[in-house]
Amino acid sequence: MRKIKIITDSCSDMSAELLEKYDIDYGHMSFVRDGKEYDASLTWDLHTPSEYFGMMRNGEKLSTTQVPVSEFDRIFRKYLSEGCDVIYIAISSRQSGSVNTGAVVAKDVLKDYPDAKISCINSLNGSIGIGMLAIYASKLARAGKSFEEIVDEVTAQRKKVNQFMTVYSLESFRRTGRVENSEGYQANLMAVKPIMIADANGAQVPVKKIRGRAASLKEIVDLTAAAGANEATQDDCVYLVHGDIEEEELDELKKMIAEAIPDKQLVILPFGPIIGVSVGPDAVGMWSFGNEVTYKAGEAK
Repeated sequence: MRKIKIITDSCSDMSAELLEKYDIDYGHMSFVRDGKEYDASLTWDLHTPSEYFGMMRNGEKLSTTQVPVSEFDRIFRKYLSEGCDVIYIAISSRQSGSVNTGAVVAKDVLKDYPDAKISCINSLNGSIGIGMLAIYASKLARAGKSFEEIVDEVTAQRKKVNQFMTVYSLESFRRTGRVENSEGYQANLMAVKPIMIADANGAQVPVKKIRGRAASLKEIVDLTAAAGANEATQDDCVYLVHGDIEEEELDELKKMIAEAIPDKQLVILPFGPIIGVSVGPDAVGMWSFGNEVTYKAGEAK
């Protein structure tokens, strides 16, 4: 049986520790600053998260790119040449075209490796929601599951990843085209904060408006708990991802999470360079496995 390599991309917001622990690789995207492209490294080789979000706080307009064809070609050939089959778990197709590009490149690469397999899975998620599925896939591979079993199981679990996120404003989301169903939401929300989810189709949508920063943070913790995070069996962790928030605020969040979701280990991560451009500084999100996501943008709740 061929070995199975799990890969993702720069949108997964996985840390160096998680990538190493679960033997996961990723296709590199780029961020653009002053017309020049830089590697969107999840190991923060160029800047610290504080420096990166500081650029945005200072008014710099950063943009991002998808995984280029050359990068897909490189990473697919690397692992196929080592005797691996590859499962690529990508950011939602409603947020990026990377999964479609990956599928096109995979078809071409497989002409040179007729006995190999590549599957490109639309995660229906963003940020560590992608990473959670990659970790799950890695665990299945280590347990001896077949290529087809892993693809089927990961696909089945996509809608059980719950995201609840609050952002300072929707401006960054709108500028990067990663928010939908936002009619009635102002671009710069000061007192009122939106609560964002990844809906059942993988779209980023605002579903609630909460007055006040502190209340919005409590809301995402409460919603995560209500969505079944404590009972979920796919992962023993819940994930808190943030855009360089103050240490005092982070400490308050950790206390709230410990009280509301006591049965899970808390993993704290920064938003990576790609997702960070979309969510902006001071964004905070929680991800966990839990109840199936059924809400779809444009449909009645």
